[in-house]
Amino acid sequence: MDHRQCGAPRLKCADSDLELAMVRHQPEGLEQLQAQTKFTRKELQSLYRGFKNECPSGLVDEETFKSIYSQFFPQGDATTYAHFLFNAFDMDRNGSIRFEDFVIGLSVLLRGSVTEKLRWAFNLYDINKDGYITKEEMLAIMKSIYDMMGRYTFPCVKDNAAFEHVEKFFQKMDRNRDGVVTIDEFIETCQKDENIMSSMQLFENVI
Repeated sequence: MDHRQCGAPRLKCADSDLELAMVRHQPEGLEQLQAQTKFTRKELQSLYRGFKNECPSGLVDEETFKSIYSQFFPQGDATTYAHFLFNAFDMDRNGSIRFEDFVIGLSVLLRGSVTEKLRWAFNLYDINKDGYITKEEMLAIMKSIYDMMGRYTFPCVKDNAAFEHVEKFFQKMDRNRDGVVTIDEFIETCQKDENIMSSMQLFENVI
């Protein structure tokens, strides 16, 4: 996902009576976000204008997010992956994405270190947010990525490709064979395995 989405076609945004101090153009709000992200003040102002232009309420609900995101993958079904991605951006789990949620996540994805990106990816794969990734969670994410990329990708993707992908990766990551992957196992395995790292970089363009 990139900042171009701020300029996506106009769509109905979540209505809210909340006044979000962080999404107003108040100096302390911008300064705080500048400290929390790797964006400059001018970049934050530009991102804010685009975000506020599309969502005057300052909030994006899940249906709006899905509608925007799906436009970038017309060849497949991005609904399920967009749902998982929305949950990763919705840091306080209240069913909407605020401007600060959006730019903090975007900063990690665009300018974060390898470890920061891997921590964000772990949060994406940890669907129920219990601090562990199960094989079922990894398979759900992987299936949603293949669905989004579409059946007519080149080279052609086999029907069981997502399952094979997960079987191979999960076995490498679950180092103590307890049936779950911790954040330490996830980061350590990804950093040591060139195939996983290259695969994760491939998937960066769908985030």
